[in-house]
Amino acid sequence: MADPGQPQLSVVVPVYNEAGNILPLLDEVEAALSGLVSFEIIFVDDGSSDATAAELKQAQAKSPRVRLLKHRKRSGKSAGLVTGFWAARAPWIQTLDGDRQNDPADVARIWKIIHAPQNGEMGPAATLGLVSGRRKRRNDGVVKWLSSRTANFVRRSLLRDDTADTGCGFKLIRREIAVKLPFFDGMHRFIPALVRRAGYDIMQIPIEDRPRAAGVSKYGFFGRLGAGIFDLMGVFWLTQRGTLAVSDEIPRQ
Repeated sequence: MADPGQPQLSVVVPVYNEAGNILPLLDEVEAALSGLVSFEIIFVDDGSSDATAAELKQAQAKSPRVRLLKHRKRSGKSAGLVTGFWAARAPWIQTLDGDRQNDPADVARIWKIIHAPQNGEMGPAATLGLVSGRRKRRNDGVVKWLSSRTANFVRRSLLRDDTADTGCGFKLIRREIAVKLPFFDGMHRFIPALVRRAGYDIMQIPIEDRPRAAGVSKYGFFGRLGAGIFDLMGVFWLTQRGTLAVSDEIPRQ
């Protein structure tokens, strides 16, 4: 029997210097998901130097669903996601960016599509490992837009992961897959390719992309491009060298 206290969904939000966004995001997530699914919200503070930590404590006091984790030093977005993956208690993990550009209403909409189908249909197929958001339109600055477009084009050309917007922070992933993903800095940009490498299917669903309400973007073009190319070569090697083995247990005679 399932533990009635165990959530069905873990919402993981890595944050770095997102003062002004924490409490509004909490309110939006709770408004979108309350009454739909049992959930927890895991904020992972990647060593913020502004008022983010204080706002996270307010969020924790405000909602019993909130759990806080804090890196002892800044470790990057991929590390923040992995910390959240391992802390998650639910079988499904929803990732959101801390800048509020992802709309929590999309979380509820997609949960209904995947887990609460109508007309007697079944839930998610066993082979579905990831639902990846595809932003309908971008509300980024020129630098972030250009770097994302360049990275997506190069990545799709080499990895053939058939994902239009892998850089989107909106992803719904099975926990059992998330905790097995190979970790490296920049891993978050290649989650679809790594999930496909593990033998699971990927679904892409259009989502909204809202303007940033507070704080500033953490992305730069040249540093991100250089690291991304290096990471891309590594992931390409992984996809070429990973042989998927499927086994069946032989029953005792």
